[in-house]
This record gives sequence, structure tokens and C-alpha cells, in this order.
Amino acid sequence: MMRELPAPPTADELSELIKKKVAETQTAGGTRETVTVDWNEQKAYVDVIDLPLNKLYFNPSTHRIRAQRSHDAALDTGLDQNPWSSQSQDYLRFLLQASPTDTHLRDVDFDALKDSLEEFGQNDPGLVTHEGILVNGNTRAAALRELRVQSMRVGVLPESFTWADVNAVELSLQLRKDHRRDYSYINRIIAMEEQAALGRTPEQIAKEFRIQVRTFHQERWILATIRELIKRSQSAGGDGLRLVDWEGAQERLKELQRLYVKLETLDRDQAEILKELRLAAILLNFSKTDVRYINEDFLKERLEEGLVSAALGGVKRPEAKPAGVVIPGLGVEVPAAPSAVADMKAFNDSLLRASAVVRSKGGGVLDLGNEAKEKAQSVLDDAKRAFDEAIEAAGRSARLRKRKQLAPARLAEACASIDQCVSDLVQARTSRSLDEEAFDDAVVKLRRSLLKLAKQAGRGVEDPGDGVAWLMEAVAKEDRQ
Repeated sequence: MMRELPAPPTADELSELIKKKVAETQTAGGTRETVTVDWNEQKAYVDVIDLPLNKLYFNPSTHRIRAQRSHDAALDTGLDQNPWSSQSQDYLRFLLQASPTDTHLRDVDFDALKDSLEEFGQNDPGLVTHEGILVNGNTRAAALRELRVQSMRVGVLPESFTWADVNAVELSLQLRKDHRRDYSYINRIIAMEEQAALGRTPEQIAKEFRIQVRTFHQERWILATIRELIKRSQSAGGDGLRLVDWEGAQERLKELQRLYVKLETLDRDQAEILKELRLAAILLNFSKTDVRYINEDFLKERLEEGLVSAALGGVKRPEAKPAGVVIPGLGVEVPAAPSAVADMKAFNDSLLRASAVVRSKGGGVLDLGNEAKEKAQSVLDDAKRAFDEAIEAAGRSARLRKRKQLAPARLAEACASIDQCVSDLVQARTSRSLDEEAFDDAVVKLRRSLLKLAKQAGRGVEDPGDGVAWLMEAVAKEDRQ
């Protein structure tokens, strides 16, 4: 969450330099360069000056890398404790260059920005506080440093700005429609969470982020779910999953939330089971198309039972009824989660912890060796195979259901077209614009199509329904004529 940060060690020295340069700009005469800042629903124009790059600080609170900070727990902790140390600033520079979805890789967009700066120079000024902390332009500063550029053009915020003001300004700049590089998905929903913590209403936040209110609530649900999963992934003394591990799962998480909300009011247990199943599939990096097969039909065909059995090593849990939970002070017992839901959560917990072990770097409170990682990887591999089989079976069933429903769906479309034809026919007759010959030819084609349909519909049917019986009788009359 947002907090007030201490001033950098060179704050006084840099503040004096900034004041001097701003004063020189204001008294120099001629056209002054300014940058527009949106603040408190007003526009402010601040002076732009040149500052030495090696004196500027990367912003520890920038929303651009908020989720990626969890890449290294020890360095993240150091960043909280001393954000201005050389180690913390180097860590921020590393994260600004890293891919948002995989911090072990270098970001191709960063290299593209670096190439653009090398060829065309700095077009837009950054933005700094009066203490030399970058509010906007952190990534540009990292790229310019790699290019060994000595100075950077920056606008200077008023000295009275607090950290709340700084964060608000950064957010408003990022959400401008013409901004070239968006926040990553997780950083965006973290920014929404921070705005809510400041007391802003869902309607205000939705307007700021240019989304609908229901989308804001969806994003809050997703972030809360991710935080819960991170907590569940933590074993005793070990590191858990990180926020950055869920970058790239945006669409799959959104589809999960829509399915959960739809089912929750009808069957809470079914909604919980499907939620756990889909989260496990997302964790195992199944595609969006594959994850969609995990739906109500997946449970009807009991495909989840094989997954739970695989996770529990084939050992069945006791059939004893789970004990309820007594609410203190009221003496009221609330039923515990059904065993099916508990089994599914235990299944997912095993995958979450195994994934956390595999992705851990070691060297933390509990340094996990190769043997522990190999065992965890084996758990994930077994789960991946079990999911592959279950999703393949669900796909076969879905294709079979689609074939069964294809003919009725085609006929329903034809009925809708005929109903529309009735309306068009009335309008054409009213305006005397009907092409009678073309219409008659079309009716003859319809007659032939209905005859072919009747012959196929009546084959092998001993006791036809009302619709097929009518169609067969109509064809019989046609044949007699």
C-alpha cells in the first residue's frame, strides 16, 4: 500500500539545484517549456529543466513495477527498508528493464524504447519531485542511462506535493489515452486497489480508469483471489507464489470470475469446485480454450474425480461428515465446506505449494535443494498429465454435444429467417415491390428442402414426436398428390 517515504540522502542538495535551474528558466526570457499535470481535477503547468541523470532517483512507489517487485523477496524487503540505497535503486532499474510477465527475461518494449531514444532523442519530458525522485519517465531514465546520456529533461512538481499527490499525478499521466505504454495487468488492478483504499468510490475509480463499474468490481475480485492463492501457496518457512506469477492470465481470470458469479447464486459448492479447477488449470498454464472446457458439463461427467484422486495419491478420504464451525458468542454452528469442495481445495493447495517451490530461487528462510524442486516438479507434471486427459475427454464430449445440437440449431435459424420473410413479404406487398417470380422460385426450393428434410428425419424413428410426425405426414400428402 502507498506510504510516505523518507527523503533521499541528497534531497537538500538536489532541491537547491532544482530551485536554481527553475529560477533561471523563469528569468531567462523567451518561450519556456512546460508540461501539463492533472491534479485534483485541475490542470497545472510546471517548468521543464535539464537535470543530471546520475542524480535522479527511480521511484520505489511507481505503479509500473509494483507486482514485479516480488521477483526477489529479499531485495523487495530491502527496497522497503532503504529505497535510496544503491542496491535498491539497481533493483528498480533491473525491474524497469524486465518483461512484466516474466522478470527473468528482458522486455522487448524496453529495447524498442531504447532504440527510439538513441535515434530520435527524448521527445517528451519526464516528471520529478522537488527532491529529484522520478514520478514519470522511470523507464526512459533507465534506457537513457544505458545509452550513457548525461542529462534528462524533466518537469518539476511543486515542493508542497505529498506522496499521495505524487501517486495521483503518476496515475493520471498513465491513464491518458495517448500514453504509449500501459501498465501491466496486475499493476493496473493494484493501482485500482490503492485508489479504493484512499476512499474513492467505485464510480470515481471506474471513470478514472475508463472502465465500467462492474469491471472495477471484477478486477477487485481477481486481485483478492490472487492474494488468497499466494497465501495458500506458502508452506512453513518457505516462499510462496508472487503477484508477478499471475501476469498474462488476465483473460482466463476474467472468464473465471464471470463463470463463478453466474453459478454462485445457483450452486455455491459447484461454483467453488469449478473455481478451484480453473485456477489449477491456469496455474498449470493451460490455454484459454482448454480452460473453457472446465465447466458445468465437466462436473456432470465427473471428470474432476480423477484429478482429485491423482492429487491424493489414490487414497480416499474418510466419508465422515465434516465438522461445522461454531460462531463464538452465538453458539450457532455453520456447516463446514462439503468434502468435495475441501478435496478440491486440498488438490489446488498441493499444486500451489509445488509451483512455489519450483519457482523459488532458494537462499531464503528455507533454502530448498534440487531434490525438493524435483519432487515438486513431479507433482506438477502428474497434475498436468491428469488435466490433459480430463480436458481432452471434456473436449470430445463437447464436440459430440455440438454435433447433436447442430441440426436443431440450423432449423431454428431457418425458422427465424422464415419469420423475417413473412414481415418482408407483407411490406413488399404493401409497397407493390414484390418480385413474384423470384418469390415463387424460392418457395419451390423450400418445398424441395422440406421434402429432403422429411425423408432424413423419418429414417429409423419408430415413435416420432409431434414435429417429425407432422413433417412426415405433410410429405406423405405431397407424394399422394
